Amino acid sequence: MTTAPYYQRNRGLHPPAHAPDYKSSVARSPRLAPVSFGNTLSEITGPVFTPADIPRGDADLLTNFAADGAPVGERILVHGRVLDENGRPVPHTLVEIWQANAGGRYRHRNDTYLAPIDPNFGGCGRALTDAEGRYVFRTVKPGAYPWRNWSNSWRPAHIHFSVFGRGFAQRLITQMYFEGDPLIAHCPIANAIPDPAALSRLVAPLDLKAAEPFDALAWRFDIVLRGRRATLFENRTEGD
Repeated sequence: MTTAPYYQRNRGLHPPAHAPDYKSSVARSPRLAPVSFGNTLSEITGPVFTPADIPRGDADLLTNFAADGAPVGERILVHGRVLDENGRPVPHTLVEIWQANAGGRYRHRNDTYLAPIDPNFGGCGRALTDAEGRYVFRTVKPGAYPWRNWSNSWRPAHIHFSVFGRGFAQRLITQMYFEGDPLIAHCPIANAIPDPAALSRLVAPLDLKAAEPFDALAWRFDIVLRGRRATLFENRTEGD
């Protein structure tokens, strides 16, 4: 059996449930102490994903929904690794993404933003990490969009990520931002994170070495589970 250092959870990294500048958190934040429930057998024993569960080309958002052409927008690659707290790869785990299109609109019936729906862009994809914990998606860079927080609030460009462990109860959800986006500094959601270093781990740097010449720029987003350099997950504030 191999051993590795244990890292105590730092509960001060995560944003408070009640963040007044993030207006919807006022109504959603709990008023009572949380109650812990044990997991059921189905929650801790499944699902187990295999390549057969992922349709061929599902990680290519440029083609997986296209009907009669390519999506509109800046073509990009988003890649990285899923690692544990000691830098070891997490292989064969399901990574899902969903995002707005290049105009900043989601393909969702409740999204009424003025930007048009792109008929060739579905906005979601899935991939399994390989033996070294690597994943890669092709997509378009999502646009910023306004939201009803304050009178002129805009979400920075971002991609939602979901990572599955070995059971439904281990699903982790977060958001990836783009290096250099000036809207990050003005976003009440992003800036509810009290530790600037923790927020920086949600910002993907430009990776020119992984870019496809004359085709697509690349952005790297490594997902670290637990430990001192853990990625923040919005649905697991108790510590990844």
